[in-house]
Amino acid sequence: MKLNPPKIPKKYQPFGFDILHEDLDLIIGNKSAGVLTVAALWEREVTVHNALNQYVRKGSVHSNKCVYVVHRLDQATSGLLIFAKSESAQHFLKDNWSETIKYYYAIVHGKLNKKSGVIESYLEEDEDYVVRSTNDSKKGKLACTEYTVVKETDKYSLLKVNLITGKKNQIRVHLSEKGHPIVGDAKYGSQEAKHKNMMLHSFSIEMNHPHSKKRITIEAPVPGYFRGLVEFEY
Repeated sequence: MKLNPPKIPKKYQPFGFDILHEDLDLIIGNKSAGVLTVAALWEREVTVHNALNQYVRKGSVHSNKCVYVVHRLDQATSGLLIFAKSESAQHFLKDNWSETIKYYYAIVHGKLNKKSGVIESYLEEDEDYVVRSTNDSKKGKLACTEYTVVKETDKYSLLKVNLITGKKNQIRVHLSEKGHPIVGDAKYGSQEAKHKNMMLHSFSIEMNHPHSKKRITIEAPVPGYFRGLVEFEY
């Protein structure tokens, strides 16, 4: 079952988050690049989580309503985010997360020799919050990233990525270590050319609904700046 977006007046849309679906259990939306999912050390207030808490409270300072985080996207990554409206819905989604299918589009530097494949490695994070692969399975967590080349230009490749596991910075690290960093990735990417936005977008999620238990699919429009590098049909 494919979900249709609700009709929400623009003035009620939370900052940095375009609501694509809302029901009694869920809020699903399209996060803008540059906006935090949840609070970080350098920013506590301007987050999607905080904006949605204000949204469900409808301006009431006495309301205790809140939303519950199901998963996260990196600050520079755009695309689909799911929030639950109850702890029971949150627990259901997290408990069944392995059955959730998550697709991304990524534009990377260069052309890949293998046009499809699965990248697997154990990922660990150092004291500077940099994630990298390790040969020691006791130190790292197994991460699996499936990719398919959709289109190529002289400089770039557009990939469709199936995020089999969901470790921190996983797609960015795997593609960078393969020699094809994501365009605009200031942390793991190439310094050859500067780009304002990182070309990584979560565009499709298929999952079990916490109430009906039916499979649902929702998609988020790809940002227009992707077309500045690679033209393709979304």
